[in-house]
Amino acid sequence: MSKQTSSKKAPGKKAPGARSAGPGGAATVPAPAAAPAPETDGSPSLELSRRRLLGTVGAAGAAGLVAGGAGGALGVSAAQTGPPDAAKAVTSIGSTEVPFRTARAGQQAGITTPLQATGHLVAFDLAPEADRRTAAALLRRWSRTAEELMAGRTPDADTGVALDAGPSSLTVTFGFGHSFFGRTGLTKRRPVQLDPLPDFSADALDAGRSNGDLWIQIGADDALVAFHALRALQKDAAGSARLRWQMNGFNRTPGATAHPRTARNLMGQIDGTNNPKPSDRDFDERIFVGRDAEQDWMHGGSYAVVRRIRMLLDDWEKRSRHEQERVIGRRKDNGAPLTGGSETTPMRLDASGPDGLPVIPANAHARIAAPESNQGAAMLRRPFSFHDGFREDGAPDAGLLFVCWQADPLRAFTQVQRKLDRGDALSRFLRHEASGLYAVPPAAEPGDYVGRPLLEG
Repeated sequence: MSKQTSSKKAPGKKAPGARSAGPGGAATVPAPAAAPAPETDGSPSLELSRRRLLGTVGAAGAAGLVAGGAGGALGVSAAQTGPPDAAKAVTSIGSTEVPFRTARAGQQAGITTPLQATGHLVAFDLAPEADRRTAAALLRRWSRTAEELMAGRTPDADTGVALDAGPSSLTVTFGFGHSFFGRTGLTKRRPVQLDPLPDFSADALDAGRSNGDLWIQIGADDALVAFHALRALQKDAAGSARLRWQMNGFNRTPGATAHPRTARNLMGQIDGTNNPKPSDRDFDERIFVGRDAEQDWMHGGSYAVVRRIRMLLDDWEKRSRHEQERVIGRRKDNGAPLTGGSETTPMRLDASGPDGLPVIPANAHARIAAPESNQGAAMLRRPFSFHDGFREDGAPDAGLLFVCWQADPLRAFTQVQRKLDRGDALSRFLRHEASGLYAVPPAAEPGDYVGRPLLEG
């Protein structure tokens, strides 16, 4: 877990957390008072900043795939408070900085970072004439730009979109798709964990919005800061890679609730109960690639599964609250299992009611997605909701940009999804419309770029 740091102003560079002066030469906005010391929840491995997390708790994600069955609120704060000399008019949310090169235990930011209010998922394909050298130069540019933006600094030839904002918890995460390795002559270094996902019976996938050579996840607590990063990275790719697809998402904004709580998805369900936490003894083993990896360049990295899951909200909202709770296996108001207790109370999967039937139905999403039902399989769910307008029939084109992280997709996502595919009560209200799997290497070493051990090793 990264420690709180304070960046110092280097000679000839802007102070982190500041943007360039405007056309009229106005000075950058001075910085806020230092944020309060982080609070803890009693666990020595979890450091929570109340200001940072007011409104959402950590990387809350979908249980199994969507609604809070086996998931949970990630309580680690990889985010850092901006330096004392960053703009004083910027609030604590705006001044929060997530380091590019010093993420938790060497992993890239955007994996264990608390959920951000807005995000973009985007995939690129290398240009037809591009080779490994082209890809290396692009990753070098992208890494330099991401580091500058995450620190709140302004890159060269900036658009000025986020000129008066702080870093706002911006994270940029890079990954490689299966096709990248063939395009760069690196098929022998492609991990077996990157083999294509199997077909699932409920899939209705759009190939044009799936896969891709290169994948980027952008998250921030300010929409303009996130868009600014998206545009800067897209401009960096000119001539080297072409946009394949882009998806935009959102979460609850920090500070929108009276106290930190697990986020809700567009079905109104508390979404993320019991997600693996960095304080768990086996967290790294489940989520990050170990030293025994066949491909050493992935040691410390992770695999991201990305799915665009449209929710049939018109159908869902016609169901009574009682029906919805039986589909999920949890109460809608507080996320507690139907067997009683609070949100964090373990489910009693063997409990029966007066009628002799399971209190948590046999096909409830929470039951089927639970690690206990999947030989302990677990993944770190860190999604964004999306709403892309309305379809021709008037139904909302909305749902979940599902992103999950694991050390081995075959033993995590694939294992759980196969089980869900055979009888999840929630499946009738979902449509899986796009999919991708990406190898996400560890963070770059100082002075280096993401993926160099692969591209130059």
